[in-house]
Amino acid sequence: METYATALLYAIPFFVGLVLLEILYGYVVKNQKYTVLDTVSSLSSGLTNIIKDSLGLVVILISYPFLLEHLALIEIKNTWLVWVMAFIAIDFAGYWNHRLSHHINIFWNQHVIHHSSEEFNLACALRQPIANLIGYYALLLIPAALLGVPNQVIAILAPIHLFAQFWYHTQHIGKLGWLEYVLVTPSQHRVHHAINAEYIDKNLGQILSVWDRLFGTFQEELEDVPPQYGVLKPAGTWNPVLINFQHFWRMCLDAFRTRNWWDRLRIWFMPTGWRPADVVEKYPIVGIEDVYNFKKYDSDSSFEMKAYAIFQLLTHTILLLYMFSNFETIGFPNLFYMAAFIFIGIFAYTSIMDQQNYGAFIEVVRGVVGLGFIYLTNDWFGLKQHLEVGVVLIFLYFIISIISALYFYFKSNYRLPTNSDTELT
Repeated sequence: METYATALLYAIPFFVGLVLLEILYGYVVKNQKYTVLDTVSSLSSGLTNIIKDSLGLVVILISYPFLLEHLALIEIKNTWLVWVMAFIAIDFAGYWNHRLSHHINIFWNQHVIHHSSEEFNLACALRQPIANLIGYYALLLIPAALLGVPNQVIAILAPIHLFAQFWYHTQHIGKLGWLEYVLVTPSQHRVHHAINAEYIDKNLGQILSVWDRLFGTFQEELEDVPPQYGVLKPAGTWNPVLINFQHFWRMCLDAFRTRNWWDRLRIWFMPTGWRPADVVEKYPIVGIEDVYNFKKYDSDSSFEMKAYAIFQLLTHTILLLYMFSNFETIGFPNLFYMAAFIFIGIFAYTSIMDQQNYGAFIEVVRGVVGLGFIYLTNDWFGLKQHLEVGVVLIFLYFIISIISALYFYFKSNYRLPTNSDTELT
């Protein structure tokens, strides 16, 4: 976990830097693909994901080392060939994992967060799940285990393979000629994120496009069918925690409400979106019917809200970077306590972005607890030994957060939801 945290210490600023570069490019060419609150929601989702992953909050059903020990038919020496085979095996497993996530109800729950943005840009690439709490991915690496691919090679290539999927989440790069036949490109991935009937559940590859062509899930981006983004049952919130578990909650309600016991059992493994007939009749869910004419989600797009959202995002990112840079010295259980402060903070400020009063309540309570923690320990998870004034800054941060939460709670002139937040200002 410490190694992963160290990698994230460098990866986070790199990804954020590329997001800022794409925003700047959008301004220069007068073709902006970002809105403030959507961007904050996307980046906040990324923060929740890396908190979960860095702390290892997952139940592993079966591990790759276990499969390697019991299934390996041959032993491959550590040459360039094993790296190529490992990469192909990981990409093949990624394709099928992705396909399961799109076609099985319970698995869609761990992937819907990635598709939830109604924009398409580099920031939405960081909408990664916290709902994937059961680790089964190693089962898809059985081909690698049979070939005896060393665990160390898989461990090195897996995060590289994941990070390499970032770049093609953009609308600013067109088709790439012959590369379209080899790699997953921005054009192909725009199709994947689209909710147009022609594009749904297509282009499931992660790095190599060969799997889609081989297994019949490839779809070229059509000039006369501009991609429209989001999910057919819109999230309707900026809160990444809620988005992560919306689909699961709907399935729980459907399983409880149906009178058919067989439906209660099979709902989890039916095709994505399937619901019991009696529940559909009594509790219909209206989704997007016309993908070219639907109202994108928005809330309070005032200057104060945008400034507040950006301030909270930057502060939580800095706190997380501090946690990663001092992963070993902070140690357990303090890592969980600090992560809880950050995680709850993300839940609170994104709820305030949604204009939910409980978000302000949570933030006030968190702020008071934070102030109490500083008073009792005269420190903030070892920050004092690195930066004497740092504790004072954290103290002031909690004061500002409390005041801001109360301001938005008591603010009486909230604007009605509009679509005016069309670009970063």
